[in-house]
Amino acid sequence: MRQAQLARKTKETDIQVTVKLDNMGTANINTGIGFFDHMLTALSVHSGISMDIAVKGDLYVDGHHTVEDTGIVLGKALGEALGDKSGITRYGSAFIPMDEALAFCSLDISNRPFLVFQGTFTNAMIGQYDAWPDGRAFFRAFAFNAGITLHVNMMYGSNDHHKCEAAFKAVAHALKTAVTPLEDGKTLSTKGVL
Repeated sequence: MRQAQLARKTKETDIQVTVKLDNMGTANINTGIGFFDHMLTALSVHSGISMDIAVKGDLYVDGHHTVEDTGIVLGKALGEALGDKSGITRYGSAFIPMDEALAFCSLDISNRPFLVFQGTFTNAMIGQYDAWPDGRAFFRAFAFNAGITLHVNMMYGSNDHHKCEAAFKAVAHALKTAVTPLEDGKTLSTKGVL
């Protein structure tokens, strides 16, 4: 089974993450930020990747360290679970609507990390979640630590909750496709390696 368990402790956060790529997307998430838990649960359920994430962060400061550091550890865990990234579909793209909002994601699990994040929020906060800049910070940390080229576009919408959730679900569905094993088990690259 493709899985990994990682822990990271700093003066700002203490994080435990377990991911299982072939386990039907069971989520057990507790970061101390309710809306962020909701987004990570959506990421797990819609990607089909089981995630156990426990975070103790310096929320008395704000949520930034918790959100960004969770992206770091989750990205590293995903990268470890994928090993050398051979034998996977590698690419994934998805459009996800949520009521009036529409988001798009396209990604490449390539070992060439990059983030393009487009879209804006009307309000600074969604619950206790700092929509800007933490939305971008999470995806950047996740992509760079997992080795993913990640493009996220919140195309339109008027409700910040819907826009953010559509973006997380678009990433999830793109990821679900990209981590799917290839029947021949070969590396999908003209170079032969990623």
